[in-house]
Amino acid sequence: MKKYQVAIIGTNIGAKHFEDFKKVSDRFNVHTICGLTRDSIDKILHSNTETEVSLNFDDVLKVKEIDIIDICLPPHLHFSACKKALEAGKHVICEKPLVSSLKEIDELERISKKTGKIIFPVFQYRYGLGFSKLKALIKSGLAGKPLVASLETHWNRSKDYYSKPWRGTWEGEQGGAILSHSIHIHDLVSMILGPVSNIFAKLTTRVNDIEVEDCAALSIEMENGTLVTSSITLGAANDTSRLRFCFEGLTAESGASPEKPYNPADDNWTFLARAPYTQHNINNILSEVKHSKSWYAGMFNEIANKLDGLDSDEVTLIDARKSLEFVTAVYNSSRNNTVVSLPIKKNNPLYNSWLLNN
Repeated sequence: MKKYQVAIIGTNIGAKHFEDFKKVSDRFNVHTICGLTRDSIDKILHSNTETEVSLNFDDVLKVKEIDIIDICLPPHLHFSACKKALEAGKHVICEKPLVSSLKEIDELERISKKTGKIIFPVFQYRYGLGFSKLKALIKSGLAGKPLVASLETHWNRSKDYYSKPWRGTWEGEQGGAILSHSIHIHDLVSMILGPVSNIFAKLTTRVNDIEVEDCAALSIEMENGTLVTSSITLGAANDTSRLRFCFEGLTAESGASPEKPYNPADDNWTFLARAPYTQHNINNILSEVKHSKSWYAGMFNEIANKLDGLDSDEVTLIDARKSLEFVTAVYNSSRNNTVVSLPIKKNNPLYNSWLLNN
């Protein structure tokens, strides 16, 4: 199988991408890291001398050997960077949020189809043993009808976090806790329970002196009738993420470990039977679930499967669009104090942008 050559653009979250690319080194090679300064790149590479260093994005796009551009830049740069990479004939991996409006994602879809290059949005929370087990139980039929779910994104973000001038602003971060912090957990709900039907949202800023929201409470109804609540704050004492799904046949709950706030799929999940199913039935299914690569490495592995023409479970552009449709509906609901139904149509006032200044 081909080993894909990758260029990582950005040295903040890009450092984590670099570490997980090494876990799938049989399928990927990080050809280049591009950043603003040599020092920021050297901190990632350490003694690695095989990876090229660049301080110019346009120069990286000209390198024929590079197959994939991995965009790890601040959110307001995502659209332009994705567009340039696609038009340069490269596949694209891009951190969340992929872009800052439904209009932009629809434009990227058009460019992707025109160039024949694929965009792989980043939702690394999907990959890990916990969700593999939950999906296996659902597939087996033991879970039964979903009833309700609850989500907690309770993290701690102080003034130090917002020392980067682009953070906490509409122009730089493009949104607050809904966009930058809880976007993953809401993606997971759609992954498990299917499409969202409608949302009622309350957003506020209570923790830091910033432009965007840092606390939220959401009431969500799924198309299959499941009711979901989501509680979000950046003012917790530590960082915890918790998911709880109540099905007619079992209850599934993540561990909410402070050690794994950004990797709930690898937390210690519990799966408790509800009559008429027994714990023995559930444990039999769980015993057959195999360990697989998790977090970014799991996501990268599925990207390689897709590019190799194999069965794959990669994050798609459709998944990213659903996520941004959710974000659009949340901002629309909060600002108008009303329930907003999905899908979001082009005549919605926030289709072109949810930014307050637009």
